[in-house]
Parts: sequence; C-alpha cells; structure tokens
Amino acid sequence: METQEAILNETDGRYLRQAIAWSATGRERGNRPFGAVIIGADGSLLAEAYCNTSETGDCTGHAETNAVRLVSPKVSREVLAGATLYSSGEPCVMCAGAIFWSNIRRVIFGIDAVSLRVFRGERAEQRDAELSCRDVFAASPHAIECIGPALLEEASVPHRGFWKT
Repeated sequence: METQEAILNETDGRYLRQAIAWSATGRERGNRPFGAVIIGADGSLLAEAYCNTSETGDCTGHAETNAVRLVSPKVSREVLAGATLYSSGEPCVMCAGAIFWSNIRRVIFGIDAVSLRVFRGERAEQRDAELSCRDVFAASPHAIECIGPALLEEASVPHRGFWKT
C-alpha cells in the first residue's frame, strides 16, 4: 500500500521542518532520531524537544512526551486545545496518549510508522506497538486532527543509516 503524503501550508511546513531539525539533533547526541515542536494558536513557540532516551536512560523520553512535559506545567489545557504538535515521526501509542492527556487537538507528523518500520527492520528491540496514533486519537472524546505523513523525504533523512537491520 502506497503512503499518501499530506500537502502542508507554509506555516505548517516551517514548524514540521523545525521538528525534523530536532530529530537530527537527537541523533547527533546518540538518541533515536525524533523531534517535536508545540506551537500555540497565536503562533508562539510553547515547547520543543528531541528524543533523549539514550542520554537519560528514560524509556519514556520520546520527543513528543518530552515536549508535553515541558509545556504542561506552564500552559493551561485550554490553551493547549488550540495548539499544534509537530512531530518528525508519527507519534507512538505512548506519545499519542500524552497528546490526548495534554488536550492538544492538532498533530502534524513527518514519517509515518509504516515507513519507519522499513528503516527499523525486524529486530525485537527496535519494534513498536503496531497501533496508529490515529487509532488512539479516534478513541478520544474530543476531536484530535491528525495530518501526516508530510515532508516524508525530509523526515526520512535522519533515519538513513541509523537503524540496525
């Protein structure tokens, strides 16, 4: 099945590229290559983060979860309802749950989980729970808009040569 890539406007493209840049930073620091940026409805930068699981030893240190941890103590759930989370990769089940609990209602991601699995291969320690973030969001009592994959070629770059097959 071929992946249908979303077309983004200039603003969404800029912020998704910022998340992709954070994924490269994470990789440079020895972590898995994922980044996330949260932008308020007014265009303000609320949080940005990369995956830091290797640096910290914290298996929950995914980029999206780290960004939600940074923003949650500072910004109300009402404000977060108008925010967009940009993720270099499709949020995993844990990150989708964190997005739900934060009350963020819009998510845009780069590489999708299916394409990412091609990079990861079949090694057990690199496999993920094969449940789309869309399935998690669909179980939410409030709507969470989900756009992606987008900028797939750009979002794939930090993954090239990273994963062991």
